[in-house]
Amino acid sequence: MTAEPLLLLVEDELPVRRFLRAALGSRGYRLVEAGTLREAEQLATSHNPDLVVLDLQLPDGDGVELLTRLRAWSARPVLVLSARGREEDKVRALDAGADDYLTKPFGAEELLARIRAALRRAARAPGEQPGPVLEVGQLRIDQARHEVQLGGRDVKVTPIEFKLLLLLARNAGKVLTHRQILVEVWGPGQASQTHYVRVYMAELRRKLEEDPARPRLLLTEPGVGYRMADRPPGESQGG
Repeated sequence: MTAEPLLLLVEDELPVRRFLRAALGSRGYRLVEAGTLREAEQLATSHNPDLVVLDLQLPDGDGVELLTRLRAWSARPVLVLSARGREEDKVRALDAGADDYLTKPFGAEELLARIRAALRRAARAPGEQPGPVLEVGQLRIDQARHEVQLGGRDVKVTPIEFKLLLLLARNAGKVLTHRQILVEVWGPGQASQTHYVRVYMAELRRKLEEDPARPRLLLTEPGVGYRMADRPPGESQGG
């Protein structure tokens, strides 16, 4: 029998920790808990958890410090939970290697959905590339043929649109910052040209969304970047 995923919970506020312990434990997740950066780093090293839930404001330092150190040796997903809602805090954490960012207060169901999405992405073996055909809900991307279908309907996209869509699909459920997208799609020399992303995302939404003004697949993280819905609305979220 396969053991349930082990999560490292890094949170110094006891009421929040009790809430998280109840929410995550009720879904079968195994937990180890830390209230400081030092304790968290020790537990991460000794237990090698499947996912880290990380608060940024800790008594002995900034959680981004821990995130940076973890990324030196681990690719395990990190989900940041923080009372800091400023765009620069989100971008800083995501650029440092966080897989997702939730601002307090948050709902238990959204947290659980984000954890499931991160664990699904991490389940791919290290270095393994996605198959030749990538599917997210009704979206189907044939990487070899550079073809896109939505609900069986062919969608004509430009080479840049295809590259952008493929990046989002490979990271479905994960927030990608403007800088991450620009570097991957346009190259490091264009990392400040955020208007490129806005223009091409608007065009992709026009082609893929039923109502481009209320997107359900290609989602905006205001001031931060974009995310492709891991499970589009109406589809089962699983356990």
